[in-house]
Amino acid sequence: MTRKLITFTVPCYNSEAYMCRCIDSLLTTGERAEILIVNDGSTDRTAEIASQYEAQYPGICRVLTQGNGGHGAGINHGLREARGLYFKVVDSDDWLDEKALAQAMALLEQLEAEGGVDLLVTNYVYDNIDPSLNHVMKYGNVFEQKKIIQWKDTNHFKAWQYLCMHASTHRTQLLRDCGIELPEHIFYEDNLFAFLPLREVRRLAYLDVDLYHYCIGREGQSVAENILKKRCQHQILVTTLMFESCDLSELRKEEPLLAKYLYHALVFFVLLATAFTRLNDTPEADRMVRDMWIDLKKRNRPLANRLRYRSLAVFINVPGKAGRRFAILCYRLSHKFVAFN
Repeated sequence: MTRKLITFTVPCYNSEAYMCRCIDSLLTTGERAEILIVNDGSTDRTAEIASQYEAQYPGICRVLTQGNGGHGAGINHGLREARGLYFKVVDSDDWLDEKALAQAMALLEQLEAEGGVDLLVTNYVYDNIDPSLNHVMKYGNVFEQKKIIQWKDTNHFKAWQYLCMHASTHRTQLLRDCGIELPEHIFYEDNLFAFLPLREVRRLAYLDVDLYHYCIGREGQSVAENILKKRCQHQILVTTLMFESCDLSELRKEEPLLAKYLYHALVFFVLLATAFTRLNDTPEADRMVRDMWIDLKKRNRPLANRLRYRSLAVFINVPGKAGRRFAILCYRLSHKFVAFN
């Protein structure tokens, strides 16, 4: 059997209302791709719809069935079964732009002829229910496009830029070599999926196309503000796991710009964990944030102190009720410019 260029993994849980748009956008790649539809214990028509795609597109669509383990378990399952040289996760309520996808596939084929890359970066769109709030995350200021580069060739990330799952297409073997295994029944673990393999990425490329459409505003989404507040402990856990993986002292000697980016990303996710927790506007939320910092300092005191006192985190960790309100104000102002949930 001819090796597939790419595996798309689509984790699905009760996705009957929107999964077709996602899968149809991936089918435009034809035989060069496989689409793994992971049914995560759905109770609606997800399994039936997935089976219809498998029957209609044999050799392209394949259904993987599991008991409910959450989004991370779906990604783990897809990675175990993937046959493609490259691996991309597309959530069932999101989709890929057809023209951008054609360009990305052509570039991957070109890069593979030159020895391949560990990571392809593309833009993604915050595609809001209210189109006036749409926003595109681009990386042209960081990467030269359409060529294989190394970290030493990269430029400075802006404060709001980070490499998330939506922007990332990984080499499948790199993910397996990393031994990545995402936690089950934990939300926001996709940030771990994007962050953890970066220490091993040495060859990367960028294509300046708006490939991934990240649906925002659907009722019940994990990024809805009321749910972010409720699940803030998940954000803290994910941030802690990132922090734990990130002893940068040795990496700075070998790959200083990669180490610089990983620190930048840690600052960003510490800010998110703090802001989403303090949105609850309670003394209990403040206690959770204090406990997070205590835990981080136990794991790596110098790095934790640098994050806490020498980064933007200092502004949203001001203690007390006034500090809590200031943190919420910072969140509101950020959200006004980038409607990320």
